[in-house]
Amino acid sequence: MMNTTEELVNRILDGDRLALARAITVVENESPGHREIVKAAYRHSGRAYVVGVTGSPGTGKSTLTDGLIDAARNEGKKVGVIAVDPTSPFTGGAILGDRIRMQTRSIDPDVFIRSLATRGHLGGLSRATGATLHLLDAFGCDVIFIETVGTGQSEVEIMRYAHTVVVVAAPGMGDDVQAMKAGIMEIGDVFAVNKADREGAGRTALEIEYMLDMSPPGRGWRPPVVKTVAVSGEGIALLASKISEHAAYVRQSGEMQKHALQASEFDVSEVLAQAVVEPLIEKSKARGLWDDVISKVASRELDPYTAVDILIESRKTE
Repeated sequence: MMNTTEELVNRILDGDRLALARAITVVENESPGHREIVKAAYRHSGRAYVVGVTGSPGTGKSTLTDGLIDAARNEGKKVGVIAVDPTSPFTGGAILGDRIRMQTRSIDPDVFIRSLATRGHLGGLSRATGATLHLLDAFGCDVIFIETVGTGQSEVEIMRYAHTVVVVAAPGMGDDVQAMKAGIMEIGDVFAVNKADREGAGRTALEIEYMLDMSPPGRGWRPPVVKTVAVSGEGIALLASKISEHAAYVRQSGEMQKHALQASEFDVSEVLAQAVVEPLIEKSKARGLWDDVISKVASRELDPYTAVDILIESRKTE
């Protein structure tokens, strides 16, 4: 039995998969003790390289990620995968889980895959993503892949976690490439045109190259565009090599340290919001103040800024 947080985390550090699975479940559900688990594991994290795989639904992100797992394992790396899925309206759990799609990986002791439900969290990720990332890092993963839910332009949040972001497109997706212009193009470090055996793959790749040519100057890295056929493995080795090239650039250019600062700032901001903002809202609701303030904002008796001032002031009278 894992009776204490210290014992649970020590087992994770020793490579106990059951302990890791249990810890992630506690963290995802925000069960009692979840903060202590992350606190204890955090000091043992910070070594893994994180690769985000994002793009519109239907581009084959899961199959592509599966191929990248193979490439990493061929290099002897220990791999973690966070697959973020939509939330079941009945159970609150992840549906269309990538653990099913990648179930053959379960026999490999050096691959750990976990699906997380978005549970209404915007940005294509789950609120538990960051904490799960730290646990997989402490578990000893050399590389961690984060596959986003696939909601399009809102997926820029992946930048806060991933050192390298792979944006996946595919031919025949209608306005897929056009949609990328509005935001997701800027986050890509490597672009994969998957399902490249389909008609129009060359045109899709050229459109991405053209948009990259139109990007503002000043970026030290020119994102490569790689054509892949994930179901057959074609292009996966080249894609993996481009990810490795970007990893080398990140380490040599000082981007690694910059990313660590940005990720830490985001982590602290998220925890601060959970510790301060959410309790304030819950207490305001319990006292009936929340509904009163919201009603007055809706009727234009109050503006949102004054409403927030009232809510903050209410804490001082507790």
